Amino acid sequence: MSLRGAASHTLAGMAHGTSSTMPQAEHLTRSIPRMLEQEGTSYSFEFFPPKDDAGEQTLWDAIRHLEPIHPTFVSVTYGAGGSTRERTVRVTGRIALETTLTPMAHLTCVGSSVAELRRVVGEYADAGIRNVLALRGDPPGGPGTPWTPHPEGLNHADELVALIRSLGSFTVGVAAFPDGHPESSGLDQDADVLVRKADAGAEFAVTQFIFDADSYVRLRDRVVARGRGLPIIPGLMPVTSFAQVSRMAMMSGTPLPAGVVSRLEAVADDPVAIREVGVLIATELSQRLLAEGAPGLHFYTMNRSPATLQVYANLGVPSSPEAAS
Repeated sequence: MSLRGAASHTLAGMAHGTSSTMPQAEHLTRSIPRMLEQEGTSYSFEFFPPKDDAGEQTLWDAIRHLEPIHPTFVSVTYGAGGSTRERTVRVTGRIALETTLTPMAHLTCVGSSVAELRRVVGEYADAGIRNVLALRGDPPGGPGTPWTPHPEGLNHADELVALIRSLGSFTVGVAAFPDGHPESSGLDQDADVLVRKADAGAEFAVTQFIFDADSYVRLRDRVVARGRGLPIIPGLMPVTSFAQVSRMAMMSGTPLPAGVVSRLEAVADDPVAIREVGVLIATELSQRLLAEGAPGLHFYTMNRSPATLQVYANLGVPSSPEAAS
């Protein structure tokens, strides 16, 4: 039986509450928290969904450049307001079926009924995908506007976690916000929300991109103090454009530390220099996070591999046996 056929038979059944003993390709069945336990520090990469065929080719070029270093997992986000759901599902499925990479699927509550969410989980299952990141998502009107759930949908990420877990043997991750969720009253509330997600069945978390290691440590320590050992993987974005990172930081509510801003502003008009400084900042932040005990690093690639690969090389990560073969 082909990989496609085996994946469809096994996990599509799981998504409808049944099980199968048919074998799955190892890169599809690997659980992210299990890999953290057994393999040590994780290195993972996130892509955003392409808007057109040319963008999809750029994305695949980045994926193929990153595949030889055997990252722990990779993921493809939803677009704003869930606008790229179909392309995200299709690209994530292709990663599962056409590469050796372990994909982490994204799923948000935005604009979807429970029936539609179940259908998307089934599509991921058809591709053999076992790891899913459950997100409420940004308000349909964009950041800063009121959140309005679908009338037949879900209101919070913990509800989505519980739904996914009810549909089969999926490993579910969630988002974490070291710099504070835009709708949060403070870091203690952010920690409480993470605890609720863990209690609903989440087994790991990935943060928004950060530039301050202390913010990560503060959130992690609050979760630990609440008696939860949820692995929280910090997210990083190597800067290659000052204008781009400033815009994304504003949209996500991630503050840019004054020290980072001054270093980037000093070379803002020199594209080569700003990339070099951006890589250096990301390398320094990575080293600090690992020294603080972060279980891994999750890189937001912006669908471009060179800067991410340079940070990875700067960290001196030993080659895996597969990468050396």
